[in-house]
Amino acid sequence: MIKLPALTRAQVRSVDQTAINEYGIPGIVLMENAGSRAAEIIHQVVPEGPIDILCGVGNNGGDGYVIARHLQLMGRKVRILCAVAVDKLRGDAHINAMIAVRSEIPMKIVDPEASPANIPALDHSVAVVDALLGTGARGLLRGRYRDLVNMANMHSGIRIAIDIPTGMDCDTGEVSEPTFVADHTITFVAEKAGFKKNNADDYVGVVHVVGIGVPEKLLNALHPDPES
Repeated sequence: MIKLPALTRAQVRSVDQTAINEYGIPGIVLMENAGSRAAEIIHQVVPEGPIDILCGVGNNGGDGYVIARHLQLMGRKVRILCAVAVDKLRGDAHINAMIAVRSEIPMKIVDPEASPANIPALDHSVAVVDALLGTGARGLLRGRYRDLVNMANMHSGIRIAIDIPTGMDCDTGEVSEPTFVADHTITFVAEKAGFKKNNADDYVGVVHVVGIGVPEKLLNALHPDPES
């Protein structure tokens, strides 16, 4: 795998859009690659037992639905906690959420009006996966996102972030209160610019970089001189 420099939020967006618009790779293919490869790492690092996956809106949540499906295929017991109802999702995230629904993967919708005490507990799982918000998110967490991250941070098992811990700024590494505290972060294409700033190490844990099928030509354009 090509070693790339850490990517900013704008570069992450550019990689995705270039792969889709100039190379003709459908976004749902990138999402499938991301989720399936993340599931392989989760299967490796998480001991036997149930896994809870927190899915939000957008592509990060879509990755979570793919992860759930592949973990189930690996024989893992999974449950999805949805911060957004499936019918509120759009695009590739909605497609993968509907696949999860039709596959009868256990799923709970977190009522946006529910108090933290009424959010389904995580204490029966050995790991919790954060697929709530991705690299495009900024600012303080509110509502169900804040409550889910607070609950996940109290979890005694392994905590795994997908692409970036929810609550962390991709570019600066600054964290909101709360921010998901990961034991492992599975990030796509390359590390993110904020991972080495503002004590982000305290939140990302062990970082695993995985490819999503982006062509080598595109990656070389990000880092044209591998010797530099």
